Amino acid sequence: MTKVTARELIDRFSLELLSGDEGIYRPITMSDISRPGMEMTGYFTYYPRRRLQVLGRTELTFLERLDTDVKVERLDKLCTQNTPGIIISRNLEAPPELINASEHAGVPLMRADVTTTRLISQITNFLEAQLAETTAVHGVLVDIYGIGVLITGASGVGKSETALDLVRRGHRLVADDSVEISQQHADTLMGRPPNLIKHLLEIRGLGIIDVMTLFGARAVRPFKKIVMNVHLELWDEEKAYDRLGIDEDKMSIIETDIPKYTIPVRPGRNLAVIVEVAAMNFRLKRMGINAAQEFSDKLMDVIEDYDRDEL
Repeated sequence: MTKVTARELIDRFSLELLSGDEGIYRPITMSDISRPGMEMTGYFTYYPRRRLQVLGRTELTFLERLDTDVKVERLDKLCTQNTPGIIISRNLEAPPELINASEHAGVPLMRADVTTTRLISQITNFLEAQLAETTAVHGVLVDIYGIGVLITGASGVGKSETALDLVRRGHRLVADDSVEISQQHADTLMGRPPNLIKHLLEIRGLGIIDVMTLFGARAVRPFKKIVMNVHLELWDEEKAYDRLGIDEDKMSIIETDIPKYTIPVRPGRNLAVIVEVAAMNFRLKRMGINAAQEFSDKLMDVIEDYDRDEL
C-alpha cells in the first residue's frame, strides 16, 4: 500500500513540529482530511481516527471555552494510536493539553502558517497525487495540441519513431517505452516517465537519444493527463478496419476508460500525421463537431429520400 508520513509533510510544506516526534513516521494511507468539530463537542462515535486532523481557529476557540478536565478528556480521545498527525493552521498557539496528549500518544502535532482552507487544499492535492493507485503501461505518451495521447502497440511497430516525428512537428514528449500512470480522480489518469528514462527516446538503429538536449525544453513535459489511446498494429489484410469512425472502442486503465483508435501500420503511411489528426479530431468531437456522425446523418437522409422517390 502506498503511504506518506508526517516527516514528508513537514519537509514538503515547511511545517513546524510541536510535539509527538515519536510518530513522525506513522503512515498516512488516506487522502481525506478531517476537521474534528463534532469531536470537540464530545461526539466521537464516528471519529475518523485514521485521517489527518486539521484544527483551525474555530476548533481552537471552542476548546478554550471548555473546562480543563473536559478539554483533557476530549484531546486524549483525539490522539489515538491510529491517528497519523494533527496540524494547526494560521500559526495559532497549541493548547498545552493538546501538546501533552500528542506527546503521550506519539501523534505528531504540527503547525502551518497558512489559512485552514488553503492548508487543507494543498495537503489534499498532495496526498491524492501520492496515494493514487498506479500502474505502468508499455507505450509512448505525447502531448499533442494539449491532448495527452498514449501510443501503444507491439514492440518494433514504430511507436518511438512516431513520437520522434511528432516532437519534430512541435509536440512534446512525456514518456517513452514505459509510462507510469496514476488515477488521481474517478476519471483522471495522469501519466509520467520513470525517472531513469526521463526525456529519453529509444530509436532502433540510433540507440538512446536525449530529446530535451536535441530539441530544447519546449519538446518535453514532466507529466500529462491521458485522454485518448492510439494503438498501432501491423496491417492485416483479412481484418476489416473502421472507415467511418462512428463506433468508438475503449481502453481500460485502472478504473477509467479512454477512447481507443486502432491504426494499421504499413509502408508509406505517415503515422505522425495520422496520430496528430486523430488528436485534432478528438478535440473537435469534444467541442461538438463530429464529421463521421454528420456524414452518416447526411447519408441516411439521402437513402430515405431515395426510398421515398422509389415509392
